[in-house]
Amino acid sequence: MSLDDAQMPLDLSARRDGAPLRVAGVDEAGRGPLAGPVVVAAVVFAPGRTPVNGLDDSKQLTAERREALYERIVERAVAWHIEFVDVEEIDRLNIYHATMTGMSRALFCLGHSVDVARIDGNALPRSLPCMAEAWIGGDARDRSIMAASILAKVARDRYMKTLHEQWPMYRFDQHKGYSTPVHLAALAQHGPCPQHRRSFAPVRAAMQGLPLGDMATTLVVED
Repeated sequence: MSLDDAQMPLDLSARRDGAPLRVAGVDEAGRGPLAGPVVVAAVVFAPGRTPVNGLDDSKQLTAERREALYERIVERAVAWHIEFVDVEEIDRLNIYHATMTGMSRALFCLGHSVDVARIDGNALPRSLPCMAEAWIGGDARDRSIMAASILAKVARDRYMKTLHEQWPMYRFDQHKGYSTPVHLAALAQHGPCPQHRRSFAPVRAAMQGLPLGDMATTLVVED
């Protein structure tokens, strides 16, 4: 499917056999951090009332609430998949294309469970196994996208805590890889570890011994 075909407005309410469409919500976590993978999730609920109460954009939920919802989503979804795109691939492709690749893989892994994908954002991958539409602000509008945002965020946060155990000097458990002052100070002092994204400017600057003090972001660990 070409990008132009995928972006055509979808005016469908049922499959050709009359059954309701199986819709997959797709979202990611971790585009902005300096370290760790970008994580994509896709979630399919049965048509009708969503069987999980309390869904919201993952950024609007506490970590404890996300963890509780994560368990309910994986128990009650018809199908779901979480895809990790590692640092090496991010550096090779760039973060945008790595994210698009992760979305495509997540949907292919769901196989025939999906008729239409609703992807949070304003762009779609070029290769998808189903029809798709981009939903700007979808993680606040569509419950399957909300569920995907929660799975992606929780899975990535858990992964960053395991990285903290390997490299505690960076405090990945606190900032999840974002360019906070604590992270930049550790990066300046210790240099990058294998999980840092060499294609990101602050990491390149640290490798060259350049000052990082003005590179802290005001973005908190939610994305």
